[in-house]
Amino acid sequence: MSDDILIKARDLSVHYPLSGGKLFGPKPVVKACEGVNLDIAKGSFFGLVGESGSGKTTLGRACLKAAPITRGTVRYKDEDVSYDLTQIDKEQLTDYRKRSQLIFQDPYAALSPRMTVRDIIAEPLEVMGLTSSREETDERVREIAAKCRLNLEHLRRFPHAFSGGQRQRISIARALVSRPHFVVADESVAALDVSIQADVLNLLKEIQAEMGLTFLFISHDLSVVAHVCDHVAVMYLGRLVESAPTRELFAAPRHPYTKALLSAIPSLDPDAPKTAQKLEGEIPSPTNPPPGCKFQTRCPNAIDICRVDEPKLEHSSTGHEVACHRWQDLMD
Repeated sequence: MSDDILIKARDLSVHYPLSGGKLFGPKPVVKACEGVNLDIAKGSFFGLVGESGSGKTTLGRACLKAAPITRGTVRYKDEDVSYDLTQIDKEQLTDYRKRSQLIFQDPYAALSPRMTVRDIIAEPLEVMGLTSSREETDERVREIAAKCRLNLEHLRRFPHAFSGGQRQRISIARALVSRPHFVVADESVAALDVSIQADVLNLLKEIQAEMGLTFLFISHDLSVVAHVCDHVAVMYLGRLVESAPTRELFAAPRHPYTKALLSAIPSLDPDAPKTAQKLEGEIPSPTNPPPGCKFQTRCPNAIDICRVDEPKLEHSSTGHEVACHRWQDLMD
């Protein structure tokens, strides 16, 4: 595993069995994540995009060892340790919990209404035993609160007294108080107003630079991803269909699904011609995905091979990867 890669996933699959089905024969399963290969570089702001139900959250949770890994491997490696999350023991998992954290999507549901902000932020320190005294805990809480633009008066209040943006800063402080190396931000600005989104995103970038963090930023908003991410992967029906540095992906998308997503970004010019590519139909069921390319049921460029043979991610020297049989034919 390369020294500059923090998270490395190979053939990662996460399946959830369903109840019911036929009396005899295999039980139906939801293939939330299937055969994913992913490299997240240290210190990067890695974006993961796709429609709802494409498996983004499942992939993020698998990288945190918070979702059951059915097949494949996820490896974590920093300066001190190296863990295979599929074979990690209880003691190692306890240590990994200190090194990896999650920022939840909903700042209203993520915070206990019965705890003060000080207690909410301090809870990871107390549960993980990262501090030896209340004075040390309070010092760590005040330090991370200041980084997240929370003052001492805020620490004595309860979550109901804050706006959505302030609550999200509290959630960020709680995730970062253990000084992790890897943070998964799961739609962490989706519930906020646009002006507040920009403030929280700028805060995340500042904290990343100051603390040397690695982010996996999950979002469905491509304009947000373009603003903060260094590298972007596009997910569809549990598979990665394209991955590239942000500038290259937005300048020259190769997969038809990525092109459709980018065409749907609204323009600030009201007189600009509408160029959105309409995708017919819904994402197929993850319990019964179509054969061949999983996008072929909605792709306007599908041919016979797309309905039979599932494409693999092709690599290029620029770090651009795409899983499409016809991407070279469809280049503009």
